[in-house]
Amino acid sequence: MNFTEAIAYLDDLTKFGWKLGLERFEALCERFGRPQDRLRCLHVGGTNGKGSTCAMLSSALKTAGYRVGTYLSPYVYDIGERVQVNGQNIAHDDLARLITEIAPHVEAVASDPALGQPTEFEVKTLLGFLWLLEQRVDVAVVEVGLGGRLDATNVVNPLVSVITNVTADHTEILGETLPEIAREKGGIIKPGRPLVTASPLPEVLDVLQAICRDRGSPLIRAGEDSRADVRWERLKAAPGGQICRIHGRKDEYPDVGLKLIGAFQAANAATAVAALELVEDQGFPVSREALYRGLREADIPGRMAVLQTRPTLLVDGAHNPAAAEELARAVRDLFTYRRLFLVIGMLGRHSVEGVASALCPLADTVFASAPSYWKAAPPPQMADIASRYARDVRTSPGIGEAVRRALDEASPDDLVLVAGSLYNIGEVGR
Repeated sequence: MNFTEAIAYLDDLTKFGWKLGLERFEALCERFGRPQDRLRCLHVGGTNGKGSTCAMLSSALKTAGYRVGTYLSPYVYDIGERVQVNGQNIAHDDLARLITEIAPHVEAVASDPALGQPTEFEVKTLLGFLWLLEQRVDVAVVEVGLGGRLDATNVVNPLVSVITNVTADHTEILGETLPEIAREKGGIIKPGRPLVTASPLPEVLDVLQAICRDRGSPLIRAGEDSRADVRWERLKAAPGGQICRIHGRKDEYPDVGLKLIGAFQAANAATAVAALELVEDQGFPVSREALYRGLREADIPGRMAVLQTRPTLLVDGAHNPAAAEELARAVRDLFTYRRLFLVIGMLGRHSVEGVASALCPLADTVFASAPSYWKAAPPPQMADIASRYARDVRTSPGIGEAVRRALDEASPDDLVLVAGSLYNIGEVGR
C-alpha cells in the first residue's frame, strides 16, 4: 500500500466502530511477538487532560535526554501525530509500510469467529507499538483511547499509571455514574505499579483507592488540596501562558512556566511532576532544569490555542461538560473582548446539551456547525440546542465556513471561539 491506500484501508475499518475488549487485540499482538511487552511506558487515562499530560511527560523526558515515544488519540492536523518520537510524527511512508504488514494479520484474526474483526483503533495502536519499537525508544508515553479497562492500550504493563480526572463522558459505554466510570478507567491500574490521579472527587477516589488496595498499587494524589501528595498553585496566568508552583513529594518547584493555559493545565502539570518523580525511581531521572524546560515547552494542538489576534481566534477541543465549563472559566478569566462569536460543532455521541449550556451563554453570536466526520451531530440539531442558551444562533454546514463567517463579522476587539471537538480544529482555516 502507498499512503493514500493505507488511509483508505483505515477509513474502511471505521465502519466496525468501537469494540471494547482485549482478547482480539491480544491475539493480533501475539502475531507480532507482543511488542507491548518490550516497551517501558507510562500509561495515561482519564476523562480530560490526557493529551496535555502526555505532552508534558514526553517533553520533560525528551529534555532530560531520553528517546521518547508518544502515542496519542486522536490527531488534530495530521494522522502522523498519533505516533511520535521526540516530538516528530511518524513519516507517511513508514505508516503505509506498517499498515501493509499488519493488514494480512488483521484478516487472519477477523476470520476467527471467536475473535472477530479488529478495529481501526486497534490497528493504529499496534502500528504505534511496532514503530516505537523500531525507533528503539527508551520510554513511551501511551494515551488511553476510551475508558481504560477494555481499551486496546491496556495490554501494556506500565512503570506508572495516570488517571488525570474522572467526569461524565461516554456514559452509554462506560456507565451512568461517576463510580461506574471510575471503575472502567481504574482498569489501567496494574499490580504493584503506582497510580497518579488529580481527581478531587470523593466518589471517584474511593473507587480508585479500593482498586489500588486490591492490587497492591501505591496511590499518589495531585491537586490543590493540601492533603494531596502533590499540590499546585497558580501564581500568574495570562493568554500567553501561566506560572505555577508545584509542591512535589520529593521537592518543591516554584515558578514553573507553562505555555499551555487554563487552571486545568496547572493540575495536569502537577500530575506530570508526580509521575516523573515516580519514574525517577525506576531508572529515568529528570533533572530540575529538564523538568522546568520540558514543562515550559510542552505543547499540543487544539488546547486553548490562540491562532491569531485582532480579532482573537481561540480554538479548544472541549467536548464534554466538564471540559466546556473549564474552557468557559478560562475565557472569562484570561480574555478581554467586546463580543464573542462561538463556532461549535460536536460528535453526536457526546453531551451536546452539557457543552452548549456551558459555552453558549458566553456568546453574542453562535454558529452551529459540524466537523467533517460521519458521527457529527447535524448543524440544525446543534442550532436547536444552542438556541436554548443564546439569542443569535445561525447554522453553517462546515467548520471552516463558520469560522470564516465569524471572522468576517468580528471587529479587531472581538473573540472568535471554536470548540466542541478536536475534529473541528484541523478544519479551521481550510
